[in-house]
Amino acid sequence: MNIGIDKMGFYSPHLYVDMNELAISRDVDPGKFTVGIGQEKMAVAPLTQDPVSLAANAALEILDETDQEKIDLVIVGTESGVDHSKSIATYIHPLLGLNPQARAFEIKQACYGATAGLQMAKGHIALHPDSKVLVIGTDIARYGLRSSGEVTQGAGAVAMLISREPRVLRLEEHHAYHTEDIMDFWRPTYAENAFVDGKFSNEQYISFFNRVWEQYKAASHLKLAEYEAICFHMPYTKMGLKALRTILEETDEANRDRLLANYEVSKTFNKNIGNIYTASLYLSLLSLLENQEGLPAGARIGMYSYGSGAVGEFFSGILQPDYQKQLHIQRHADLFASRKEISVTEYEEIFQQMLPADGSKADLAINEDPADIVLAGIEHHVRQYVNKKQ
Repeated sequence: MNIGIDKMGFYSPHLYVDMNELAISRDVDPGKFTVGIGQEKMAVAPLTQDPVSLAANAALEILDETDQEKIDLVIVGTESGVDHSKSIATYIHPLLGLNPQARAFEIKQACYGATAGLQMAKGHIALHPDSKVLVIGTDIARYGLRSSGEVTQGAGAVAMLISREPRVLRLEEHHAYHTEDIMDFWRPTYAENAFVDGKFSNEQYISFFNRVWEQYKAASHLKLAEYEAICFHMPYTKMGLKALRTILEETDEANRDRLLANYEVSKTFNKNIGNIYTASLYLSLLSLLENQEGLPAGARIGMYSYGSGAVGEFFSGILQPDYQKQLHIQRHADLFASRKEISVTEYEEIFQQMLPADGSKADLAINEDPADIVLAGIEHHVRQYVNKKQ
């Protein structure tokens, strides 16, 4: 049975800060951020956007009435959930008008969560071929003002509809994965911002990639030359490139040039959004599909997922005929074009704004947010969401 990604949606807040301006304000050479790290703009989430609303907005653009009825499993991968008990998957159910006869839950394993959801969805469809699964990666990356990780913050979500006979990407049979208990990045329950051992995390990212790449080659008997492109989880856009370069000598110059060129295209969205944790790999895939016109149906796309702590996985998929018809290229172009640049001072003010820690009543200015789905406030410890289209 062919199983894979049938539709993809994406959403990011309407505000961003320019990396050149952030570098200047931090007394850093702008080239360190734009060239050394590979980031150009960083999405900034106002209080009216949280991981729930980001997830719902990403899914809203791809679901029709048939999908709403057929979806019987909703999986959300996140590492910035809003509740220790209740999942984001349950929050978004009424916002998207989904059939209540469905399972819904949240997965946590750093940036690997959405990939875990994708693989679980694949197994579910194999057992229930007539159903559909909604998988979403949604996150707001926070390291703290003036921290070493500040430049790799971001906010956004990617939604994927998984089904049999997919129209975008058919997932292939083989996959390789590896887990170790390491402390390269973590956020204790008492901390608002993450902790990271940057050098160690970079080393582990590449080490895990090399390990699962070798495992995948042994299982699939595929060579590097048989891949049109490889998409990577991108905590920052130079990270995936460092990993890719470790295997390029396995093929000839023409194939190396193609893989490098497609990598450059795959980072287009990521360098203008920043790190969105669980959705980062799938934002890279979407960037490749929507910005590289020459990708033929039947092309093989490799995928490397990494979640600190740590889990790594490599898998691949085959582009389907007329996959472009399922994309929302103009809508996403409009989303980027309509974003508003804010000053570093404005970014710092927004970053420090918090919802009441004691759950007391709060009303937010939702008319200032152009998104269809927003967080309107808190009342009696309950988050209040509004779908402006309902």
